[in-house]
Amino acid sequence: MRIERGIATDIGRVRERNEDSFLVEPPVFAVADGMGGHRGGEVASHLALETVETLAREGAGSLADQVRQANRAVFAQSQRDKAVTGMGTTLTAARLEGTSAQLAHVGDSRAYLIRAGVMRRLTDDHTLVNRMVKAGEISEEEAEVHPHRNVLTRSLGTEPEIDVDTDEVPLLDGDRILLCSDGLFAMVREEQIQAICETEPDPQKAADKLVRAANRAGGVDNITVLVLDVHDDGEPGDAAERTAADEPVRRRGRLTRWIVGAVVAVVVLGAAWTFGQRYVDRQWYVGQSGTNVAIYQGVPAQPLGVHLSHVVLVTRLPADKVAALELYRNLSQGISANSRADADAIVQQMQQDLKAAAGGGGG
Repeated sequence: MRIERGIATDIGRVRERNEDSFLVEPPVFAVADGMGGHRGGEVASHLALETVETLAREGAGSLADQVRQANRAVFAQSQRDKAVTGMGTTLTAARLEGTSAQLAHVGDSRAYLIRAGVMRRLTDDHTLVNRMVKAGEISEEEAEVHPHRNVLTRSLGTEPEIDVDTDEVPLLDGDRILLCSDGLFAMVREEQIQAICETEPDPQKAADKLVRAANRAGGVDNITVLVLDVHDDGEPGDAAERTAADEPVRRRGRLTRWIVGAVVAVVVLGAAWTFGQRYVDRQWYVGQSGTNVAIYQGVPAQPLGVHLSHVVLVTRLPADKVAALELYRNLSQGISANSRADADAIVQQMQQDLKAAAGGGGG
């Protein structure tokens, strides 16, 4: 298996420093989201991943063992240095080797698998609200806006020993693994994350677009994204052992697989088109049409030159003046909305902000 990767991290639009860290030490990849006063979060996430990196290079223990050792390293440092006492970090790591991915996870960063038009979450958030959802106390919709949604029930560095969630996922050619901090999924709905991942084949461009989408939605936290594409470039067996007599058999086998694959592809594409059209029709964003601000239905993407959105309303707001305001500087890329009513509210807020800027002497 060959892994093609895309990596993007950003401080966001609110925080003063980036306390996220990422690790790229093939076949090990990881993201960590630090927390703690002063520079504690930054120290915790860096130290945790440095520990995993060192152990991975040495081939010492399993991935879960390496994460447990990272926990001990962060905890020990927090005990030694009063300036970072109480610091901690999330850590979500994947070891992509052979035909499977081994996962080790603590906290509320996440790993996703995108395969054949379906995105599946591979990790479980160690948060108070997730525990409440599992207990049936609140719904997932209520969890998304709960005032304690960022309270962790498990993190690295806060206790001398820690439980590490582990899993192993078989990998197929064409799979895409996404590792991310909560700065992404707290701002961008999973449906939109999947749409971006599926419409952008280049992993680096996909990572960049995901970060931009989180910033467009407000960017209230640091954002880190690793997009890992799985490619199976080889065929099983040793070519030197093949004989001329084997060739017709191999040709028939390849032809049969091709025909079956073509039929399956037609069926899958038909279903995907129907699902995709329904999904697109439920999406909204505020963007630019000509020189004015406009409301769009759909998603701001053009796979293979095909527009996945259309203008519903062109407002009288001048796009250049709106985009000159810091909050709307990404207007040309589209500002996501949850509904048409939400899009209308965004436009109204733009109008108020323009008036405020003009009243304050701004353009």
